[in-house]
Amino acid sequence: MTTRLYENPLFLEHNTPPGHPERADRLRSLNIALEHPNFAQLERVEAVQANEDAVTLAHPEEHLFAVMRQIPEEEGEINQIEADTYASPKSLQVALTAIGGAMAAVDDVMTGKADNAFVAGRPPGHHAEKSKAMGFCLFNTIAIAARHAQKTYGVERVAIVDWDVHHGNGTQDIFWDDPSVLFCSTHQMPLYPGSGAKDETGKHRNIVNAPLSPNVGSDHFREAFKSRVLPALHDFSPDLILISAGFDAHHRDPLAQINLVGEDFDWATGRLLEVADRFCNNRVVSLLEGGYDLEGLAESAGLHIARLMKG
Repeated sequence: MTTRLYENPLFLEHNTPPGHPERADRLRSLNIALEHPNFAQLERVEAVQANEDAVTLAHPEEHLFAVMRQIPEEEGEINQIEADTYASPKSLQVALTAIGGAMAAVDDVMTGKADNAFVAGRPPGHHAEKSKAMGFCLFNTIAIAARHAQKTYGVERVAIVDWDVHHGNGTQDIFWDDPSVLFCSTHQMPLYPGSGAKDETGKHRNIVNAPLSPNVGSDHFREAFKSRVLPALHDFSPDLILISAGFDAHHRDPLAQINLVGEDFDWATGRLLEVADRFCNNRVVSLLEGGYDLEGLAESAGLHIARLMKG
């Protein structure tokens, strides 16, 4: 099984205010975990910046311009775009490089250069709606990756599975009325951003939400996966699986109250690889979303990547 990891030192240069949970140390902690000999065979590739036009695969041009207007010019300056969403001088370049990494990962799995891929980028993307940056997110990277797969390779059915502890409202917004994309989400509810109820099913019943109550753990998460996410994937028979891999449902995470352990992400990855083996020639692309406790993130993402490598 060939797994590629997309990274770039530039990802450390999207700056947020002191104490903000979405910080460069997240990737530093993951890089330390990846120094383990278990990852010696991981193919590590430098992500390349996408063109600005790539944003318009999932967003109107005005959203791109709105974000560009918020990028500060002076070094050290940080602009507040929305309640908890910020931009620093290199944020546009960083976000476009995350998009470039995601598009290259799609290219590699669609052309057989890799079986699967993980994009260790930031900022995250799944809260960015069609025309709104929010929830630490400027652009919806995974939605852009899905559209790239469809436009470039004619992929007919893309499944997006989001296990970030916060609901991927932006991804749901973008694909609400698109039967060619299945969006499945497990998340804590109630919790930011307030969306993700079971009755939010999309115009074509292509949205599958599996909300979890605060303070539940592994059993409830795995049951939601087995009873809602996996059956929907089997019914959909995807040609490509994309994962919004947030690790903030880990019990150590400060932003939520779901009590998962690293092995739960290993288990969920394994289940999605089984679906990929059955329906889409193992084609899986995973993008880092949340995960704000450094130890919990490093453990969980490490186990996720190790499982991708095993197949």
